[in-house]
Amino acid sequence: MLLKIGSKGKDVKKIQEKLKLKTDGKFGDDTFEAVKKWQSENGLEPDGLVGEIDWYIMFRNEVSSVKGLNLNKLKGNIPDIVLSQIPETAKKFKITTNLRLAHFLSQCAHESGGFKAVSENLNYSVEGLKDIFGKYFPGNLSESYARQPQKIANKVYGDRMGNGPESSGDGFKFRGRGYIQLTGKSNYTKFGKFIGEDTIGNPDLVASKYPLASAAFFFDSNNIWETCDKGSDVSTITSVTRRINGGTNGLEDRIKYFNKYYKLLS
Repeated sequence: MLLKIGSKGKDVKKIQEKLKLKTDGKFGDDTFEAVKKWQSENGLEPDGLVGEIDWYIMFRNEVSSVKGLNLNKLKGNIPDIVLSQIPETAKKFKITTNLRLAHFLSQCAHESGGFKAVSENLNYSVEGLKDIFGKYFPGNLSESYARQPQKIANKVYGDRMGNGPESSGDGFKFRGRGYIQLTGKSNYTKFGKFIGEDTIGNPDLVASKYPLASAAFFFDSNNIWETCDKGSDVSTITSVTRRINGGTNGLEDRIKYFNKYYKLLS
């Protein structure tokens, strides 16, 4: 969904009614300005465009659950901006059970610091670079890269994952975005083709519009749903975690989130 100046119809009329405007069903300048004002008041980007997230927040009390998923029970327990993305994401990426959704949301919540981070933080110190990306910074090389996110990304992500060399700037352009950090030009290309958006020309779409869908794309592409289906025990959560980050980093936090969401959804 995307309603903007020039749009017409019952959806525009519904927005106008909500904003107490003349309900003529034509998205003109008055509607545009009223939408911008409403977006500012609700902590959204005031661009005057009504997309799926704006629509959900505007009419959240009218949004019904996806068949088989108890989404209403998540209200107030995850941010509205996340809740608004679940219905479409669930349809596109095989989130067909509450068990799958609990595993998925718990991993996203941990990886994004409680759904707060949608873009990779690469502002590493000398010590941080040596600890996390040591093989890319032999000797004292880290000293000339520390606290320079763009330079760091181009170094560590250059010449891999479909990116060009360090000098191309691809590393920073296609750095991790979304709730589970979609990274690299190849992954952006695949995701863009699937979702039908130009994420190569506009990679920030992954963070601004598709942070949840890009995470689900990772789950789907790697068939992590099959692991999720094994159960709700600690062993299964551990297995899912290993599929996400190759180890068990933050396992206790992931378990905490899973237990919370699964209890709500069950």
